[in-house]
Amino acid sequence: MRKGQYTFVTGFLFIPVALYLVFVIWPYIQTFGYSLTDWKGQSQTFSFVGLDNYVALLEDDVFLGAVWHNILFLVFIPVITILLALFLAFMVNAGGGGRAGGVSGVAGSKFYKVVYFFPQVLSLAILAVLFGAVYRSDTGGMLNGILLKLGLIESDRPIEWLNEPSFVLWALMAVVVWHGVGFYLVLFSAAMQSIPRDIYEAALIDGAGRAQSFFRITLPLLWDSVQTAWVYLGIVAMDMFVLVSTMTSGDYGGGPDHHSEVMSTVMMRNFLYFGKSGYACAMGVVMLLLTLIVSVVTLRATRRERLEF
Repeated sequence: MRKGQYTFVTGFLFIPVALYLVFVIWPYIQTFGYSLTDWKGQSQTFSFVGLDNYVALLEDDVFLGAVWHNILFLVFIPVITILLALFLAFMVNAGGGGRAGGVSGVAGSKFYKVVYFFPQVLSLAILAVLFGAVYRSDTGGMLNGILLKLGLIESDRPIEWLNEPSFVLWALMAVVVWHGVGFYLVLFSAAMQSIPRDIYEAALIDGAGRAQSFFRITLPLLWDSVQTAWVYLGIVAMDMFVLVSTMTSGDYGGGPDHHSEVMSTVMMRNFLYFGKSGYACAMGVVMLLLTLIVSVVTLRATRRERLEF
C-alpha cells in the first residue's frame, strides 16, 4: 500500500501548489517589490527608493487615522457579532423547554433561523443601497423618520448619520453586524446541535438556569467555532472597503473629512486617484502584515484545552 505513495501524492499536489504560487504568492512578492519603488502605476519606468514609502506612512496622518478606525472595527465588530450570534443561537437551540421536561429551542426557532440568515444572502452592494436609504440625511430616511415620529428630532434638524463624524463609524458597524449575525448564528447552531441533549437535561435536573447552561456548557463546547468566527470577523474588520467606499462621501469614501477612512480606501485612492502606486503597495504590505498578526494573535489568545463530549 505504501509503494509509490509519495509519487502519487506529489502528482496530485503539483498543479494546485504551482497555481497557488503563481496566482497568490507571486503577486504578494511583486507588491512588496513595487513598494520599494516610486512606481506611478501606468509607467513601466520607476526608481528604487528603498524604505522611503514605509517611512512616509509613519508621517501620513490620514493613513494613521485609518489604521485607528480599523482597530476600532477590529474590537467592536467581532465582539458584538459573536455575542449576538451566540445568544440567538442558544435561544433557537436550547432556550425553550421540551414537552417532557427536556431541552429545545424557543417556539418558532426554525422560522427564526431563516429570518436571521436572510441578510447573509444580500450582497454588500445591495446592503449599501439598502442602508443608504435607512441613513438618509433628511426626514425621508427610515431612521430619521422613526425618530421624528417619536419626537426625538425636529423636522428641520434631521441627523446626517453618514456625514456626522461622531456617528459614521457606528453606522457602518451596525451594517456589518446586521449582515453577519445570521451567518454566525447558523454556524453556532450547527455546532450546538452536535452537543448531546443529555448534557443540557442533566444540568436542568441539577437546577442550572439558562445563563449557567450557556456559560458552563454551551460556550466551552463551542470554543473552536467561536475562535474561527473571531478570525473571519477580524479579517472583515481589516477590510471594510466596499461599505466605506459606497456609503460615505469623498473619492473612494472616507468622509466626512476622513472620519470613516480605513486602510483599504486610503490605499485605493493613492493607487487609482493620486497615481502613487508604489506608496499604495507599501500600504498593501502593511495591511497584509497587520492581518496576519491579528490572525495569529487571535488564535493564540483564544487557544484553550479542547473539551470532548
